[in-house]
Amino acid sequence: VQLAESGGGLVQPGGSLRLSCAASGFTFSTYIMSWYRQAPGKARELVATISSAGAPTNYADSVRGRFTISRDNAKNTVYLQMNSLKPEDTAVYYCNARWMRTNYWGQGTQVTVSA
Repeated sequence: VQLAESGGGLVQPGGSLRLSCAASGFTFSTYIMSWYRQAPGKARELVATISSAGAPTNYADSVRGRFTISRDNAKNTVYLQMNSLKPEDTAVYYCNARWMRTNYWGQGTQVTVSA
């Protein structure tokens, strides 16, 4: 089983990034997929979730209207489009796959929002 995040980096406030998470080793289309993030000194928090079929989606209040989660079950990939980025969005972003009691995590990708 592997979840491989990519797309992180350094971006200026107001900028955009698109994170990708490529999955392998399990039946991706049956899993609920989520993005979490963890800032230095803070607990990991849920950012966005998408159901196995692609809808519904849910977002943390802090990112609703700026971030969009989507998935392509044919490519076994989940995405997080992040717009209007703020310094407080700086964190390591993790991909999560969940089905019943099974949870898989990626290694994370760093997102830094700074001028």
